[in-house]
Amino acid sequence: MSSKKILVAPLNWGLGHATRCIPIIEALENNGYTPIIASDGVALQMLQKEFPHLQSLELPSYHIEYAKNGAFFKWKMIKNSPKMIEAILQEKKTIRQWIDEYDISGIISDNRLGVYSKKIPSVFITHQLNVLTGNTTWISSKVHQRIIKKFSQCWIPDVETKPNLSGKLGHLENPESNIKYIGPLSRLHKRPVDKKYDLMVILSGPEPQRGMLETQLTTEMDLFKGKVIFIKGKIEPEQKVEQVGNVTYYNFMNTEQLENTFNESEMVLCRSGYTTIMDLAQLGKKAFFIPTPGQYEQEYLAKKLKKEGLVPFAKQEDFKIDNLLEIDLFKGLKNFGTAITWNKLFCLFEGK
Repeated sequence: MSSKKILVAPLNWGLGHATRCIPIIEALENNGYTPIIASDGVALQMLQKEFPHLQSLELPSYHIEYAKNGAFFKWKMIKNSPKMIEAILQEKKTIRQWIDEYDISGIISDNRLGVYSKKIPSVFITHQLNVLTGNTTWISSKVHQRIIKKFSQCWIPDVETKPNLSGKLGHLENPESNIKYIGPLSRLHKRPVDKKYDLMVILSGPEPQRGMLETQLTTEMDLFKGKVIFIKGKIEPEQKVEQVGNVTYYNFMNTEQLENTFNESEMVLCRSGYTTIMDLAQLGKKAFFIPTPGQYEQEYLAKKLKKEGLVPFAKQEDFKIDNLLEIDLFKGLKNFGTAITWNKLFCLFEGK
């Protein structure tokens, strides 16, 4: 008898949603399920590289783009919203067809709003029960919470109690009964290795902001005294490596390479995206954050972790290499020591 097929569908918004689905896909395989990957763009390409043996399907694109100026972030998103709504409606239609066509028994959607079905168990993964959008936070949060109710369960990759990683993003005063806190998700593991790099730079997120930060930091690296490994976060057909002075540049790395590099690096310079924060906590790393300009969620997380004395940050336009000296004044992120009980979570797909 063949194992049940579970559709795993992360949102293509940077690489964070896709990378945090890697441990889920591995756990499904380890528990006797057959995952089918579904996404679009770089998120789909990255998962195809990680799991070349699995079936993968393409979903419609949400056409997420960032504004060049962070102050216009929200308006760019509002301008793009008709395309997003169209993609979500198309997703719903596609999912209805796929359930029958590919004999799908369950769905795990990481922030893809139209990937669910009333016919089969459907899980929504998010760390944002509250969606921060400035003075429209109340409405964006209510809309998101209404969508979450349509799913059988909502898995929050965080702990329910304090201290936690997501703060007010992932915690409500009166949460719905379908919400489960599963513990932070990371594809990485801590390894006892010799330190090879003084600094690891890892970029992610949609254009043009990813490219703008790459240009800025490439210039700053000339002033850094020490060994640097710089991962640009550009998913391309071939991996490229370039040595410029004390800096080794990679366009992208696979999970195994990233795990080694994180462990071999003294400190990390990166965005304050939630998946990156979970990875840093898993590895107990010291870091410095540069939130994506205008992205309320990343700005909130950076401020929260600085206030807690864990990780310093700077605005993109203000960052200078000397800011990295602040890292020593902060504790760094720590592992919560929570193990995810996958077999209990997957009971949903067995009707238990």
